[in-house]
Amino acid sequence: MKHLIRGEKVKLSDFTTETLIEVEVELHSHAEIDITCFGLNENKKLADDRYMIFYNQNASPAQEIQLLNHQSGMGHFRIDLSGLPATVQNLVFTATIDGDEAMGSIQSGSLLIKSGGQAILSYSFSGQDFQNEKAIIISEIYHKSVWRAASVGRGFDGGLAALLKDFGGEVAEEQEQPTPSVPTQPASETPPVLTKKIMLEKKMAEQAPKLLDLSKKAKVSLEKAGLHDHQAKVALCLDISGSMHSLYRSGKIQEFAERILALGTRFDDDGTIDIFLFGANAHDAGELSVDNFSGFVNNLIKKYPLEGGTYYGKAMKTIREHYFGSASKRNSPYASKVPVYVMFVTDGATFDESSTISHIQNASYEPLFWQFMAIGKANKGTKKRGFFSSVFQSDFTFLEKLDDLKGRYIDNADFFSVEDPGLISDGELYDLLMQEYPQWVREAKQKGLIAQAQYHF
Repeated sequence: MKHLIRGEKVKLSDFTTETLIEVEVELHSHAEIDITCFGLNENKKLADDRYMIFYNQNASPAQEIQLLNHQSGMGHFRIDLSGLPATVQNLVFTATIDGDEAMGSIQSGSLLIKSGGQAILSYSFSGQDFQNEKAIIISEIYHKSVWRAASVGRGFDGGLAALLKDFGGEVAEEQEQPTPSVPTQPASETPPVLTKKIMLEKKMAEQAPKLLDLSKKAKVSLEKAGLHDHQAKVALCLDISGSMHSLYRSGKIQEFAERILALGTRFDDDGTIDIFLFGANAHDAGELSVDNFSGFVNNLIKKYPLEGGTYYGKAMKTIREHYFGSASKRNSPYASKVPVYVMFVTDGATFDESSTISHIQNASYEPLFWQFMAIGKANKGTKKRGFFSSVFQSDFTFLEKLDDLKGRYIDNADFFSVEDPGLISDGELYDLLMQEYPQWVREAKQKGLIAQAQYHF
């Protein structure tokens, strides 16, 4: 086994003919330390966040990189170099430290590369190699005509955020010494979504593991729909008419709101969703977030007591004004970089059908998709949509009409109904929410409603 010194580089082929290797990283410290493997392209840029392997994402799409075991200060990876896509040319192993501690406080650290169960390369370091850094790049495995390995030992004062910015920015042409380069553009030009997204997942893991579990389930449905890297603003519009009383009292609306918030953490980089209410009137009720979701609905109903009457149109007017500054008549496309996904929940028919129809038609020229869900038992039997048998028709004739409404620039609405939202599994719900939206996204781009391609990671 060869022991590398800091900054040394070697060809892996000098030590093994195998392409299936294992990498074991271990740091000793009383602080919480996270180990991550970043799969980067030839420019050392994270082009696909599915190749960032850490405690919350323990495998790449085809299992080419797997995190077999992890705990604070430790990460054990299995890597099939031959299975990596051509877009992944660099594997960078990092450590980030939480709290007020810095890397100078670690007792010791090591990285071990194995092939066929035998150790072939190692690199050791200690806190004396660092000072106030919050993150370090320990080592790299990179492809330059052949696969090579290098010990790095470079620190970052800014921790994980600094690493993400470095990997998200443009880098200088690689020199023979494979050390990380300084971003050649200002941090403000670095795509911000990735940094926020990863930091949000870390926050959920620490503060809201239930939301993180829901978020992972939403991710599965989004990947099936081809929207794993999609960015959108998510809104939840809730019926607060008197007939909804039992649903609010039972906690089912709170649970449902949490499921939509989890979708928002996948779509929206700030991890929030906008809340709108409607009964006799419409209300812009602020944001639901990872920070305030606990007990949110109970607090909401105290501030906005249930009302008599149900007016969809008033809520739609408020939503359109919120996002586009106007709810007026439109007959030409209105473009935006980030579309809006509105989850619209009700248990009864509206009193303003003509106004509702008008808003749906005019909003079809806007980057806004309406997903209607009606709650209640149908009187005319059931209607199945694919795998899910608790989807009904009958009592919600008007909502069905909106689903298939004529006179629109683009089909901008979908509808399903359920007898009880608490009886839908998380996976089934997220699949239902993605039945028509992916097609709308494609058509909205083609028809100029989504202004330009969004960031892809």
